[in-house]
Amino acid sequence: MTITADYVIVGAGSAGCAMAYRLSEDGQHSVLVIEHGGTDMGPFIQMPAALSYPMNMPMYDWGYQSEPEPHLGGRKLAAPRGKVIGGSSSINGMVFVRGHARDFDHWDESGAQGWSYADVLPYFKRMETWHGGASEFRGTDGPLHVTRGPRKNPLFHAFVNAGEQAGYEVTDDYNGEQQEGFGPMEQTVYKGRRWSAANAYLRPALKRKNCNLVNGLAQKVIVENGRAVGVQIERNGRIETIRANREVILAASSFNTPKLLMLSGIGPAAHLREHGIDVVADRAGVGQNLQDHLELYMQVASLQPITLYKHWNIFSKAVIGAQWLFTKTGLGASNQFESAAFIRSDKGVDYPDIQYHFLPMAVRYDGKAAAEGHGFQAHTGPMRSTSRGSVTLKSSDPKDAPKILFNYMSTEQDWADFRNCIRLTREIFSQDAFKPYAGKEIQPGAAMQTDEELNEFISEHVESAYHPCGTCKMGAIDDPMAVVDPECRVIGVDGLRVADSSIFPRVTNGNLNGPSIMVGEKASDHILGKKMLPKSNLQPWLHPDFESTQR
Repeated sequence: MTITADYVIVGAGSAGCAMAYRLSEDGQHSVLVIEHGGTDMGPFIQMPAALSYPMNMPMYDWGYQSEPEPHLGGRKLAAPRGKVIGGSSSINGMVFVRGHARDFDHWDESGAQGWSYADVLPYFKRMETWHGGASEFRGTDGPLHVTRGPRKNPLFHAFVNAGEQAGYEVTDDYNGEQQEGFGPMEQTVYKGRRWSAANAYLRPALKRKNCNLVNGLAQKVIVENGRAVGVQIERNGRIETIRANREVILAASSFNTPKLLMLSGIGPAAHLREHGIDVVADRAGVGQNLQDHLELYMQVASLQPITLYKHWNIFSKAVIGAQWLFTKTGLGASNQFESAAFIRSDKGVDYPDIQYHFLPMAVRYDGKAAAEGHGFQAHTGPMRSTSRGSVTLKSSDPKDAPKILFNYMSTEQDWADFRNCIRLTREIFSQDAFKPYAGKEIQPGAAMQTDEELNEFISEHVESAYHPCGTCKMGAIDDPMAVVDPECRVIGVDGLRVADSSIFPRVTNGNLNGPSIMVGEKASDHILGKKMLPKSNLQPWLHPDFESTQR
C-alpha cells in the first residue's frame, strides 16, 4: 500500500508541526506528517502544572536512557523525548527561551551561513504572539502564544531582588533586547493550557484538506539513484511506503533523526557496515557532536510556609486539578517556573553562560521526591560545555533504541564551571532579599565546601536539562562533519532535509523548544524556495564592561 504527498515530514514535534503548518499554508502542496506517538489530549499533557507526569509516562515518552556515563561514575541518565502529537513540546517544562543573539552569530560564523541573529530574529517574531506589551523585538500575530506566570508567590520577587542586590542586571525581557540579568520567565501557556507545537501549529494545519497525519513507526528513508523518494513505515504490523513527490524532511529529534539517517544508509560508513547497512552517503558527522545542558538543583529550606509544598498532598492536588479542569485557572495553569536569570560566569565572557530556573518548592524535576517540608530551589548549570557525545546504532532493527552517550563532564573546565555555579548561587541566596525566607541549605548542604566535596555532589546529583541537540550539524558543504547545508539539505542526498534541534551547530542558551520551532519556520521558507524574511537591524544588549567585570 502506497500513500503519496508532496512533502513527507517524519516527526510531529516542535519543528515538524511548524513545517506542517507553513508548507500547507498556501494550499498548493500536499503535506503528510508521520508520528509514532498517539494523541496529546489527556489532562496530564494539557495542564501546565502536571508537567512532571508526561515525561515519565511510556505512553508519551520514548523512554531513552544514556549509556553509563564514564565521567559520572557510570550513571545512566534519563533522556526523555516526546512520543506523542507535539513531540517534546507536549512533555517539556513549557519554558520559552529564544537563545542569545550571539548563539546564532556563532552558528553563522561556524559555517551555517544565513543563520545569524539578524537572520533568525524575523522568524522568532513571525512564530509568536507575545502577551507582554509592545516591543520591536517581539512578535504579535504568530501561532505560538508566549505568556508569563502571575508571579504571586513572594519568592519569585525575592529571587530577582537578590540577584540585583548581588550586583547583577535586571531584565524585563530576556527574549528581547537584553538576555543578561534576573527577571520574569516566559512560558508556552495560553488560556491556562499547554500551548504545544501541536496546539499552535498542527491542529490548524490538519484542518486544511492538503495536510494529513499518519500514525506509524518510520523505519528508513527510501533513496533511489541518490534521491530520497519516500519513507518506509510500520503501521498496524504492516510495512507501508509513503512516497514523496518533492521532498522528505526528517524532524524526529536529536536521537531519532540520526538513527533514521543511519538506518537509511546515511552516516559514518564503517559504523553502517558494522550493522550490515548498505552505504548510501558516507557522512562522518551523523550522530556525532551530541550536546546537552546539565543542571543541579540548589535547594534551601524556607522559614515561612509559603512554598508549593503546602499543596503536596492528594487533597490539594485534587482541588487544583478540579479548578483547572473547569476554569483553566489557578495553580494548575502555570508551570511554576516564573522567575529566571542568565548571568556570566566570569569577566571576559561576552554573554551569559549560566542559566537559572527558580521554583518556589524543593522537588525533583520528575516530581518523584519532594524535600522534607517547605523549601525553594534554583536549577542552575553552564550553557556552553565543551563535552561532546554521540548517537549510534545498537542494531539495524528500527525498533531498537539508539545508543546515546553524552560523554558529560569530560573536561576539567566542566567541573570548574559547575563548582562556580554552586558558589555563585550560594551568594545569591545569602542576599538580604532572602533573609525572611532562607533557612538551611538542603542541597548540597553547607558542609560541602571544598572542590573535592563539590565534585562528589556534582557527580551524584547532576541531571540532564533535556536539551539534546547537534547530532546532524548544519555547516558548510566542505565541512566533513556537517550533515546538512545552510538550507537544511542533507549533503550527498537529493530531496532530503533535516530540520529539528539535531542541526544546531552548537547548543543555544536556555531551553531548546523556541529555537527548534524557529528552525521549522525558517526551514519551511528554504523548502518552498521563498525569499528569506528581511534581516533585522536590531542590536542586542551586551554588557559594556564584560571584559573587566563579571557583573
